[in-house]
Amino acid sequence: MEQTPWYLINDLDQLDTPALVIYPDRVKQNIDFLTHAINDVGRLRPHVKTHKTREATQLMLDDGIRKFKCATIAEADMLAQCGAPDVLLAYQPNSVKIHRLLALIKAYPNTQFACLVDNMDTGRTLSALASAAGVVVPVYIDLNVGMNRTGITPDENVLALYTELSELEGIQPVGLHAYDGHLRNPDIALRTTDCDAAFLPVQKLADELVARGFPKPVLVVGGSPTFPIHARRSEVECSPGTFVYWDRTYKTILPEQSFEPAALVVARVISLPSPTKICLDLGHKSIAAECDLEQRVTFLNAPELKAVGQSEEHLVVDAGAGHSYRVGDVLYGLPNHICPTCALYERAFTIEEGSISGEWRTISRDRTLTY
Repeated sequence: MEQTPWYLINDLDQLDTPALVIYPDRVKQNIDFLTHAINDVGRLRPHVKTHKTREATQLMLDDGIRKFKCATIAEADMLAQCGAPDVLLAYQPNSVKIHRLLALIKAYPNTQFACLVDNMDTGRTLSALASAAGVVVPVYIDLNVGMNRTGITPDENVLALYTELSELEGIQPVGLHAYDGHLRNPDIALRTTDCDAAFLPVQKLADELVARGFPKPVLVVGGSPTFPIHARRSEVECSPGTFVYWDRTYKTILPEQSFEPAALVVARVISLPSPTKICLDLGHKSIAAECDLEQRVTFLNAPELKAVGQSEEHLVVDAGAGHSYRVGDVLYGLPNHICPTCALYERAFTIEEGSISGEWRTISRDRTLTY
C-alpha cells in the first residue's frame, strides 16, 4: 500500500495561497537531532535568523537550549520576550543599534546580551554609551575566516584589539566569533579539511589570549554546514540556524546531516497561458529569489516542473506537452533557501496530522518590536 506523502494537507479549502506552512513535528525532530548530535547541549547557540518565531524558540528552550544567536535587534527582543537567558547579537552595532541594544539590556535584566566588535571606533562608541547607561556589555571579536564580509583577519591584530577593548569601561571582551558559512563542500572529508584549516588560527588566538593572562575566551563558531565538524571540538559553541526548517540546498549538499525539511511553500495553478506552460501564484514576493530561476523551488508533488519566468506575483513553469495540470491544482514547494523565504511571510500556518492547526507569526521579520 502506497504511503501518504508526509506533506499533504487535507483541508486545503481553508488555506489561501501562496502560503508558508510549518510541520511542528518535524521541527521538534530537527531540534532533537541537534541536541543529540553534540556532547553538551550547553555548547549549542542556534541562530534564530531562519524561523524568527517565538514558537520555534520555545521548542528549543523546552529541549534545554539556553544560548542563542541573532542578527537583528528585533530578533534579540523576541528572544528576550521568550525568556532566553543568553543572547548574542552576531552583528556589529552602529550608534543607533547600540542605543536599542542598551534599551534591551535595561528592559530584560534576566537575559545576558552580547554583541560583535571588529574595530576600536565601534568599541569606543559602545564603551561611551554603555558607561553612560551604567552597564557593561560583553563583546566578541568578529573574525574573518574566509567569508570576507565582516570581521578582521585572525592574526596578531586580534590580540591588540582584544587588549585595547579590555581597557575600556562599559564593555568586556569575552570571546571570539568565527562564522565559516562559505565552507560547504558536499564531500564531508574535504569540508572537514577546509574547516580545520580555517579554525586553526582561531584556536591559536584563544591559546595566546590565555597565555597573556586573559580568561579563556568563549569561541562561537560555524553554521549549519560545519556544525558536525565543530560539534566534535569540546570547547566551542556551535551556531547552526537553518537546521530548524532545513531546505533543498542543505538537504542536497549536506547528506551526512539527518535534518529533514519542516517548512514548505504551498502554491496553486492560477492560469494555463499556453499548451506547455502553467502559471502559479508564487512570485518574487513569496519565495527567495536570490538563486538562479530554475533553482528557487522544487515541487515535491511535481518535480518535473521547470521554472521559466517569474515576476512579483507569478511563477511560470514548463509542464511539457500534454500535461494534465488544471487551474486550482495545489503544489507543495521546497524552497532552495528557506531563511529569506520565511522573512517574506508575516505568518506560517502549522500542519499537524494533515490539517491546519494554527499559525506561527514570523514576528521578528519586523525591524522593530518594542525597542
